[in-house]
Amino acid sequence: MYENLNQANAAVIAEIKKARPRLVDVKPAEACIPALSDGMTLLHAGPPIAWPDMTGPMQGAVLGASMFEKWAANPAEAEALAASGKIRFLPCHDNSAVGPMGGITSRHMPVLVVRNAEQGNFAYCNLNEGIGKVMRFGAYEGEVQTRHAWMRDVLGPTLSDALARIPDGIDLTALMAQAITMGDEFHQRNIAASALLLKALAAEIAGGKSSAAAQQESLRFLGRTDQFFLNVAMAYGKCVMDAGARIKAGSIVTAMTRNGRDFGIRVSGLGARWFTAPVNTPSGLFFTGYTQADASPDIGDSAITETLGIGGAAMIAAPGVTRFVGAGGFAEALEISEEMREIYIDTNPMFQIPTWDFQGACLGLDVRRVVETGITPVINTGIAHRKAGIGQVGAGTVHPPISCFEQALEALAIENGIHA
Repeated sequence: MYENLNQANAAVIAEIKKARPRLVDVKPAEACIPALSDGMTLLHAGPPIAWPDMTGPMQGAVLGASMFEKWAANPAEAEALAASGKIRFLPCHDNSAVGPMGGITSRHMPVLVVRNAEQGNFAYCNLNEGIGKVMRFGAYEGEVQTRHAWMRDVLGPTLSDALARIPDGIDLTALMAQAITMGDEFHQRNIAASALLLKALAAEIAGGKSSAAAQQESLRFLGRTDQFFLNVAMAYGKCVMDAGARIKAGSIVTAMTRNGRDFGIRVSGLGARWFTAPVNTPSGLFFTGYTQADASPDIGDSAITETLGIGGAAMIAAPGVTRFVGAGGFAEALEISEEMREIYIDTNPMFQIPTWDFQGACLGLDVRRVVETGITPVINTGIAHRKAGIGQVGAGTVHPPISCFEQALEALAIENGIHA
């Protein structure tokens, strides 16, 4: 159908640019992800992984989800259940979903429902839990269970009711186009987008059918959760990149993700195949009392932002975040984004960056350019403690192993009848 990879890549980019994801609902995960309605099934971040190979933070989240679903009464029972093999573990990415850090998603957790108004595909992501001890970083008892129950019983239904009052949902491209001019890069900094989302929802929450207490609690939670939009941005990125992946040709990376053991990528011309290599460990700044020795290896589906070309690739949009992740200042942010332009083949006209002379954010990560230049994407990330139950200990940056891209390029060459 396409004469060469460049033509195929142009078609993939065209589909990505055409996509218009909208936030249309918040539903229990089992209502929109069929795999979760089948017995004891959990979704996780990254390429496929089994319980014994999971890192501490992911195992902790499994314990938390098992107790949340009432499969186990305490951590010991939950651990025995996970080790028994009775829980089926599936990648979020194989189920039109993404999840931050451990990414563990269970049937009764509420998920964001994002619909692509142009190509018709959907993507899902669980809700951001806010700060403190949270399941995504491996905490699993006490306030973690209380918050998840509240999100299931109060926040999810309140947001669903509010979104039902907005015809066709919220245009996420328009919201993000505004937020990137206000200093967000959508991975480590989402304060502007979170505020804009709250602005879009506030009147509908206040005018909805939820109780006054539910409305107040939901508004208060959204108002203090600066990173709430991260999960929305992840679902957005998944929705867009899945639209591009339907071309089934070319050398554009359509997913980057990590499970704490393996870093995995997918490529437009190679379908759902995973190309994996051992993950690296993020480096950056640590909270008081913690050091690099406490850091868990790289984990989470949130690198879907860099797959799209935002996040670390758009560091110049949020130079202030470079201090938070230990990457320097404005000059370093500019240098990072300029370097990323060497491995992405286009720019995104919807996400124009004022501090980059209104250039669009990077778009179209090409495995050929990564292998040719030796430059790998910069990923902004939170850093989890390597042990379950402790949570986030810092924030930093990390690079994927280049061998993922080398493997994909070799497979792509074979697929196209090219033999060295």
